[in-house]
Amino acid sequence: MSFGVEVGEMVRANRANWDARTPVHVASEFYAVGRRDPRSWFAPFEWSDLGELAGRELAHLQCHIGAETIAFARQGARVTGLDFSAAAVVEARRIAAGEGSKIEYVEADVHDAVAHLGAGRFDVVYTGKGALCYLPDLPRWAATVVELLKPGGFVYIAEFHPLLNALGPKPGPGEGPELLLRHDYLEGRGAIERDATYTYTDGPALTSATVSYEWMHSLGEVVTTLVRAGLRIDSLTESELLPWPRWARMTRTGSGWWALPDGDPRVPLLYGLKASKPTA
Repeated sequence: MSFGVEVGEMVRANRANWDARTPVHVASEFYAVGRRDPRSWFAPFEWSDLGELAGRELAHLQCHIGAETIAFARQGARVTGLDFSAAAVVEARRIAAGEGSKIEYVEADVHDAVAHLGAGRFDVVYTGKGALCYLPDLPRWAATVVELLKPGGFVYIAEFHPLLNALGPKPGPGEGPELLLRHDYLEGRGAIERDATYTYTDGPALTSATVSYEWMHSLGEVVTTLVRAGLRIDSLTESELLPWPRWARMTRTGSGWWALPDGDPRVPLLYGLKASKPTA
């Protein structure tokens, strides 16, 4: 992997940040390692979109500690997980071994995935739920995905909707329940620097490597980039569901996932996108 000096430094900062996050996440109640059903990390529509996985070669890119990855192995897929955090890969291997799941985990940047995993190897490439925002160069990533796939294989992206990232509660004292457009939906302003001592899970504060960088990617950018890379869009599902309550007033649904109350406007908070590599 090679980027310009500035972006390269941002990617290295992100790697250090995820190394620092890993022990906090492994110990958190949010992930509940060893106690939470790995399938619970998936929206109901994902399994319908993914179809039969038994016997298929599947790559989970940017897999972190493998909380979701184990579910694919339990579905009978031959699974490889890839992540750029050395600490996360160590924990993913340990967790999979403890679960009795046979999964190959590889430490590498996603842009170098072909060199580490092999070209034309996979029936399915899966990624998402907080992954795309760490990609500074979406066309380069899409080209990597295409090269990983066998002809006829597909990529499945289950990702937080750009609208979710754009929304925020009304600021100020006496904060009400309203959600306002407070952040960019569209790409184009470059990296967003974040300096946070706490991550999205419970647990202690980070003691180092608190700075990370994110890049906005609108839904239009994602779809267009995949099409220009040579993939065919098979389906795009926008959903009001989230795997955790982003805002305090969200309510739990029958699926076990969370949604805004019935009285709120229905807006997309997550999407599932399936795109296939042509056979010829």
